[in-house]
Amino acid sequence: MRQFVTIATNAFMELVRQPVFLLLMTTSALFEIFLATPYYFAFGDEPKLVKNSTLALMLLAGLLGAVLSASASLAREIRTGTALAVLSKPVGRARFLLAKYTGLMVALTVLTYVNLIAALIASKMAFDAYGKTDLAAIGIFAAGIVVAYAVGGFSNFFLRRPFVSDAVFALLITVTLAAFVIIEYTSQMQSANEPAAVDWRLIPAAVLILFALWILAGLALACSTRFDMIPTLTICSALFLLGIMSDYLFGRQAEPVWRRDLTAEVTSSRWSPSQRALLKEMVNKYDRDKNGTLEPSERQAFSAADEARLRQAGMGGRWWAEVLYTVTPNWQLFWLADVLAEAKSPFYWGYVGKAFVYMVSYVGAALAAAVLLFQERELS
Repeated sequence: MRQFVTIATNAFMELVRQPVFLLLMTTSALFEIFLATPYYFAFGDEPKLVKNSTLALMLLAGLLGAVLSASASLAREIRTGTALAVLSKPVGRARFLLAKYTGLMVALTVLTYVNLIAALIASKMAFDAYGKTDLAAIGIFAAGIVVAYAVGGFSNFFLRRPFVSDAVFALLITVTLAAFVIIEYTSQMQSANEPAAVDWRLIPAAVLILFALWILAGLALACSTRFDMIPTLTICSALFLLGIMSDYLFGRQAEPVWRRDLTAEVTSSRWSPSQRALLKEMVNKYDRDKNGTLEPSERQAFSAADEARLRQAGMGGRWWAEVLYTVTPNWQLFWLADVLAEAKSPFYWGYVGKAFVYMVSYVGAALAAAVLLFQERELS
């Protein structure tokens, strides 16, 4: 266990000492604040637009951070021979890889925390056509960034400590203090006669995004066992885009037709005339209230015999689509910005718990593949 903790700590410190990590953290946080400054004239939807944009930026910054960190943590060490030097000691490859992933997880958590603080501030700064830009909040947050960089420069010049890592740790403290001052001691009118307030539902939304980033980190680490940074970025970007569209590409094909709205499927062009006739028969049979639609309770009343008839007619879902839908990470499960659209809509932490189970399962599968690929990798 001591070896595991040592390797994970060293991996984390190596990542936070990368200049690109500090640059990504700073620019993403500042850009989130910038998103709350212009006049959008979005007919009252400005707060929703700002919150959605900050979450999207958080996800994009995490994608870049996961790929860059995984490549710096593993692919570069394999290329330079550092991994071989470590593995020449009594350290197993699986332990080495899992420790690297743990350090990568902590680094992504630090990055997401800073972006979350900026998103919370931006949610309070958002305003519509009747509001105005919160210049005080901008100044306080910018001062926090400047102080963090000044602390890093001071420790580097006088104490001979690494500038980047000290600036990162100082940034965690200064942005937290800046957020406290902005939330407690500044006022902002979001609209006419409506004071601005922080949307605390961004916290569970950011936790879901962090789960998605941990999955991306596992995939990036698995790719880094064989590829360098550019191929890893290409593969992870492709998986990211594919996962966003997985519901449309594979979900509809994998789901049996009786779990969908059959009244819409009756007129779908993807079914043959005989299949549409069978669907129309099922609608007439199970539409108890005769309103022309099948409610979820009516769809649940399908008998096993009718499901077998639909499956025999080729409408029970495609097996290949079900396999691809299971293998491809579904990022839509971690994107719940629509819940933030309604001001009084609650956010259920129970869903976060279910997403955590999905994340653990997928990360376990990704790390198992990574260990298998790394075990067979020749190190020189």
